[in-house]
Amino acid sequence: MNSGHSLPTNLEAWLNYIEALHSKDIELGLQRVSDVAHRLGLDAKFPIISVAGTNGKGSTCAMLSQIYQAAGYRVASYTSPHLIHYQERIRVNQNMISEQQACAAFNAVENARQSTALTYFEFGTLAAMWHFQQAEVDVAILEIGMGGRLDAVNIFEPDCSLVTSIDLDHMEYLGPTREAIAFEKAGVFRAHKPAICGDRNPPQSLLDHAKHIDSHLYLIGRDFDYRHDADSWEFNCADLNLQNLPMPSLKGKFQLDNASIVLMTLLQMQEKLPLNWQILHQVLPNIVLAGRYQTLLKSPQVIVDVAHNPHAAQALMSNLAAERCTGKTMAVMAMLADKDICAVVKIMSAEIDVWHVAALQHPRAADLPVLLDAIQNAGINTAIFSYENLQIAYREAYKQATENDRIIVFGSFFTVAAIMQILPE
Repeated sequence: MNSGHSLPTNLEAWLNYIEALHSKDIELGLQRVSDVAHRLGLDAKFPIISVAGTNGKGSTCAMLSQIYQAAGYRVASYTSPHLIHYQERIRVNQNMISEQQACAAFNAVENARQSTALTYFEFGTLAAMWHFQQAEVDVAILEIGMGGRLDAVNIFEPDCSLVTSIDLDHMEYLGPTREAIAFEKAGVFRAHKPAICGDRNPPQSLLDHAKHIDSHLYLIGRDFDYRHDADSWEFNCADLNLQNLPMPSLKGKFQLDNASIVLMTLLQMQEKLPLNWQILHQVLPNIVLAGRYQTLLKSPQVIVDVAHNPHAAQALMSNLAAERCTGKTMAVMAMLADKDICAVVKIMSAEIDVWHVAALQHPRAADLPVLLDAIQNAGINTAIFSYENLQIAYREAYKQATENDRIIVFGSFFTVAAIMQILPE
């Protein structure tokens, strides 16, 4: 516990304080955070759904939260990272935690922490769950921050666990292969509880772990799946067939994989959280999720997408290919240094006519020469402009764009957040 110094009195001061508490941004492990949770008296009486995966976590959490809320439940959601405001991470019925509530939650964690060093993410996770307990929610949708097995969220016992997809990301922490990463993500599964996987080619390590702990594993393509036509889709599994479902408002065919994971989860939770399937017709066409293939301006079209790894880049590229524009497609890109920049650039190059590349103002940002090397190594011979400042890169792209062009801003949550804060132009 803080001693000899007064505690922060506003949210900005609290965030600065918890950021400086631990010498590392990330330290995987559950013992420290479990100890503080015990002292904090965290003992969730509400059902918990844990959502892990490389991509698709945000979409899946948004669908689950908004469907359960429409069904009349008081729904907690904890997601990360945030785009603009920290409070985006902690919501009850889509309403962000207030600054006053966040300060109260941080204060409670600090009082329980004693001398235990917590990372920024661990501190925030405990604060979120303390807030949800005070708010007496009916269900909590918890997004795993990274991996699963040793992620702070995993100290809480889920009633149902999801793994959306498995791809190479955060390899310095999770391992160099899909097999290694899948094992970490499968750590969210629990014995004798439903475990749902939306990866169509799940690594053997995930299958083996689910079998070893005797979780009830449901795989997309084996235990549940969908069919679709131009404007509707059908969900199928052994216990449920839903026809003529409206397409999700979130763009991309891959969102039907995410929606199918969601429906399988709703089915497994039906005993604890019953709902009428007709609610899907009301909610699916109106799902809201910032920063995922989101159009911010129409003429020229400005689209933002947080895609930052090859799997997400492939989905973004597919969305761009499916929605042709009559003019040029211009990229505004900045990425973190620990991402597979070259692979992302190669994938996106199929749809990009002009590149506007900049360095992020962030400790983990890739330097401009690194980004330009990746573009050069990808064999791109279209126009490339480089800038030291991301906002300048966007403004220059906007100046060059005609009303028939489109600008796609991508590469990181930080990239999207920086541009969202200066729009509309």
